[in-house]
Amino acid sequence: MSQVDDIIPIRRTTYKNEIIVLSEFYGKIHVLTCRVAETDLDFVHFGDQAMASTTLNDLPDVILSNIIAAVSDVRSRNSSALVCRKWYLLERATRSALTLRGNLRDLFMVPTCFTSISHLDLSLLSPWGHPLTSASDPALIGHVLRHAFPSVTSLTLYARNPSTIQLIAPQWPFLEHVKLMAPAAQIAAAGDELKILISECGKLNSLDLSAFYCWTDDVPPALESYPSVASNLTCLNLLNPSFSEGFKSDEIKVITKACSNLREFRAACMFDPRYIGYVGDEALVSVSVNCPKLAILHLADTSALSNARGDPEDEGFTQEDAKINVATLIEVFSGLPLLEELALDVCNNVRMSGPALEVLNSKCPKLRSLKLGQFHGITLPVESKLDGVALCQRLESLSIRNVADLTDMGLIAIARGCCRLAKFEVHGCKMITVKGVRTMAFCFAGRWSMSESLAAKTSSLKALEPIQDRIESLHIDCIWDCTTEDLEDLDGFDLNSFDQGEVSGRPVEHTAKHFTGSDYDYDGMGSASKKCRYSYDLNSSYTAVDVNSNGYENGNGYGERTWEKLRYLSLWVAVGQLLTPLASSGLENCPNLEEIRIKIEGDCRELPKPAVREFGLSTLVNYPKLSKMHLDCGDTIGYAHTAPSGQMDLSLWERFYLIGVGHLSLTELDYWPPQDRDVNQRSLSLPAAGLLQECFSLRKLFIHGTAHEHFMMFLLRIHDLRDVQLREDYYPAPENDMSTEMRADSCSRFEAALNRRQISD
Repeated sequence: MSQVDDIIPIRRTTYKNEIIVLSEFYGKIHVLTCRVAETDLDFVHFGDQAMASTTLNDLPDVILSNIIAAVSDVRSRNSSALVCRKWYLLERATRSALTLRGNLRDLFMVPTCFTSISHLDLSLLSPWGHPLTSASDPALIGHVLRHAFPSVTSLTLYARNPSTIQLIAPQWPFLEHVKLMAPAAQIAAAGDELKILISECGKLNSLDLSAFYCWTDDVPPALESYPSVASNLTCLNLLNPSFSEGFKSDEIKVITKACSNLREFRAACMFDPRYIGYVGDEALVSVSVNCPKLAILHLADTSALSNARGDPEDEGFTQEDAKINVATLIEVFSGLPLLEELALDVCNNVRMSGPALEVLNSKCPKLRSLKLGQFHGITLPVESKLDGVALCQRLESLSIRNVADLTDMGLIAIARGCCRLAKFEVHGCKMITVKGVRTMAFCFAGRWSMSESLAAKTSSLKALEPIQDRIESLHIDCIWDCTTEDLEDLDGFDLNSFDQGEVSGRPVEHTAKHFTGSDYDYDGMGSASKKCRYSYDLNSSYTAVDVNSNGYENGNGYGERTWEKLRYLSLWVAVGQLLTPLASSGLENCPNLEEIRIKIEGDCRELPKPAVREFGLSTLVNYPKLSKMHLDCGDTIGYAHTAPSGQMDLSLWERFYLIGVGHLSLTELDYWPPQDRDVNQRSLSLPAAGLLQECFSLRKLFIHGTAHEHFMMFLLRIHDLRDVQLREDYYPAPENDMSTEMRADSCSRFEAALNRRQISD
């Protein structure tokens, strides 16, 4: 083998137990393949035949270390460490992040080979939700962790009470990033945790409290008490959905004044002008004045952070207007020239915001992501002139929510002006029709994340057909009771009607893309040499017909195209509705779909017994690569105990929703059981445990609720199950530990039984 001076990575990827690295070697492309699970090393190449017997072990250690460091998949890294001792040492030396699992009782099993770890996550230790100080010798825990992970600079910690922070924080005095986690109902004391943390971590530059419940008025005093640490902070995340009230105007002023060097600031605020201390013009201006270096700013009302679905009949306007005017927004944007990501979701009307958004394009040249909620008048195009947010040409991600006056013409203007968009989300914009979505689809190329009620209707999915082979993630509100009127709205709709300026003032070839095979062509639809006619047939898919200069059709249609790049699908389903119409709505062919999230929301107490036996999970077998599922019934409300005559209790609803889950080849499942809010109970039922045990391919199962020990023992029948945990990471969490569903001893006995089993691989 000739001397190797350097290997320049071109692309890195991992698939299951293979590490694949494409590299450039002396101007020739080679493929280095290592099947680490089988210790079968080979060098598959395109070049000299003399190198056919060369293995990866012949590479210099520095280069091999860089290759292993480029692997991000955890299982692939673990497999690479099993190849040989050399690989084991290199993998351990290059791993930078570790999430520690296991039981507090088993300190002897804490690994000591990850001395290079810089990011350590201790929030998922078992039993979940129990503080580290609940062990018999808390001081020993701190000593063992410091010895095993001496290089930690970033820590994620479940802190149920101040004693946990007192125990852990001194172990790593040079911590730079800390994320605290704890459900609201499990906080024993308030205010002390932050002061203890800040006092012990003098080098702190990033603090994340987005999953840690505390009183909002505890944060400003803690930051003011240690001004040197506060001024050193560059990242502060206070975007916590469990806050009953957001930060008020005076608190925002104090926080931003104390943390003047912030580059990232996220906070849940109180924008409602009916409350004393609401965030208005003065508070927003103070943010730009006190923190001029901000690159990321995210301010949202607490009601916007909840997962509650809005009223589908709501027109988009609220009763109260926010006390934020256009002049203030212009002043704020002008004071933040380094802004790259901006999110403002105020949940109260901000009217005629277009002029302020135009300033973003000139005053914030680095802005790439924009999220707006309850902003009206963001673009009001007149003839071919672009205005408002449509002038933000550098945007790559745009999310708009509850923009009451956004019409199809505004949607098309955004498509024309924001030509770099890779992600686009629309929520609750009632004036947008299927025609507008279809026109925008022809204008867009790239990834599209669509979140709009009409996207669940068959006609709307058809409207996305021109770009469906480019969509990587998709959200659908499953509203199946639509009529044929939506399809009729598209009858006779012709894009060619816009080629004289009705949509834009420039030629149509710049506003829409011509589809050829699997690529979009910018050569144009309005040129003299080639034009493209679009027609819509209610009995078939969209059709694009090329017409050459002689008037003959080239027969280039869309036909039965697949969702080739769709990897992630998110669904919202009202309680009582079925999942079975999903495939027939246009999503029957998703060959690469890997992950699906289903959120079911509603009150079961208002519904009769379903007329069919199952929800329809078995229909998902049509997706061959589906391996991960989030099934969230947490906002499904019902009777945990005996239900009135003619109604079903939650155990029967769980059976309804979980029937068919065993038919899927899932390897990872997150499940939120339904709840009874009257008794604050969210527990796994007997039918649910019985159905989950039929998921024989599962390796990871996380139940976001409680469960009886004997129900959990059913899960031991899943042969390859490696990781199971009960997590009460929701609000409000259970308030006591006396239930048999929550005892630490029960969780420990189950985990011991799980770990005693032999795993095939």
